[in-house]
Amino acid sequence: MQLADYSHSFLSVVPAFLALALAVVTRRVLLSLGIGILVGALLLTGGNPADGLVHLKNMAVALVWADGAWSLGKLKILIFLLLLGIFTSLLTFSGSNQAFADWAKRHIKGRRGAKMLTACLVFVTFIDDYFHSLAVGAIARPVTDKFKVSRAKLAYILDSTAAPMCVLMPVSSWGASIIATLAGLLVTYKISDYSPMGAFVAMSLMNYYALFALIMVFVVAWFSFDIGSMAHFERTAQAQTHDDAEVSDGLKGRVYALIVPVLVLIVSTLSAMLHTGAQALETFSILGAFENTDVNTSLVFGGFCGVGAVLLCTVGTIKGSDYPRAVWRGMKSMFGAITILILAWLISAVVSDMKTGEYLSSLVAGNINPGFLPAILFLLACVMAFSTGTSWGTFGIMLPIAAAMAVKTDPALVIPCMSAVMAGAVCGDHCSPISDTTILSSTGAHCNHIDHVTSQLPYALTVAAAATAGYLALGLSHSAWLGFAVTAVVLAALILMLRNKKAAA
Repeated sequence: MQLADYSHSFLSVVPAFLALALAVVTRRVLLSLGIGILVGALLLTGGNPADGLVHLKNMAVALVWADGAWSLGKLKILIFLLLLGIFTSLLTFSGSNQAFADWAKRHIKGRRGAKMLTACLVFVTFIDDYFHSLAVGAIARPVTDKFKVSRAKLAYILDSTAAPMCVLMPVSSWGASIIATLAGLLVTYKISDYSPMGAFVAMSLMNYYALFALIMVFVVAWFSFDIGSMAHFERTAQAQTHDDAEVSDGLKGRVYALIVPVLVLIVSTLSAMLHTGAQALETFSILGAFENTDVNTSLVFGGFCGVGAVLLCTVGTIKGSDYPRAVWRGMKSMFGAITILILAWLISAVVSDMKTGEYLSSLVAGNINPGFLPAILFLLACVMAFSTGTSWGTFGIMLPIAAAMAVKTDPALVIPCMSAVMAGAVCGDHCSPISDTTILSSTGAHCNHIDHVTSQLPYALTVAAAATAGYLALGLSHSAWLGFAVTAVVLAALILMLRNKKAAA
């Protein structure tokens, strides 16, 4: 089937920007991506509905069958997401979260300790943002209540550690999906300088919003840096008394039943990554192993090990009849993410076939300094994620566009542009009142949702302003370290300015 060539036509942007516009207007990402894919298939086949459906079928089959052989990489990612949902659900059913909370209440001695405990738990629960927001909320809420930390502050810590950490870590549902998307983009645009894992690591180091959002959380937790409505919520919390007796979200579990499975999941996944990577090396090195690892296989192996550990650790705490219900609830919790990921893969193929990047880059050339691209893409991703409430949908639409534009404009900016999209998607997700992670953070903290949105917004916008400056420096200088330094300096200046303004008030 001969596909139409739109490399020099404005029609090349229609599928991607139709999906973007519909997502902003309707706030229904699945519908918007689906319409964008269908329109793209029709345009590529000259408007013939039958041929369009055939091409759509061919794109779907290509996800698992390529060059006459099965391509199971994407299928393994979907299996890992299902395993992760089951893992999280079993931990919830077992009551392990509440058991850890009871232990922590006996060992934490002050407000700062309660806040730092909550922030530091992300280094254990970074495998998934949903898991982090709900599990850490259940674990930390009784502790922060005891020391009169506001629910708004708890929700902020949950939200601003969940997505930023998940987007930086390859051993997470976010990392897995991003690496899978990167693998396709690197092949599509013949980028051989990076492996998918190498590109992910490089992009993480340039994800200034995620990195400094995490730093901001620890600054807020340690120094009680309260601005905007957060200061009001903290004063109110300290003047009130919470009832320490809180109803458990599950059965009375055991502390080790939370700690051991999470450690097994992380250690087994990392071990598998080192093993699969080492097989491609003549001389073993840790960095070389991670550069050549089979991430998808490693995640599936780690997922099975994690679920197995949960099953062993929860014997006697979950009724036999509850296991099927827990497994189904866990799988069902991942159906939305899986659907978005599949549609993201399909629209990536459409954007490539439509030559959207080639056309857009021709508009940028001579009109916009390529050095401004990272900052522009960061802000655009912020707006889209804010409007749609999803980072994953933003990744799906924006990453292929960013890669295509950078390849045609300045290939050295491919990684910076894609990292800017990742950063903007997380930032917009943080600011959005309709974001799943924002809603789950409010839920995990038992905080009024609007209180969480309004109290987190000043922190998110402060970090976003610093990150914008960093991406300008990165794009103009091609130096990741200069961009990092500029972000750090601007953020420090903004914190000092806000602190002095608060003191003066």
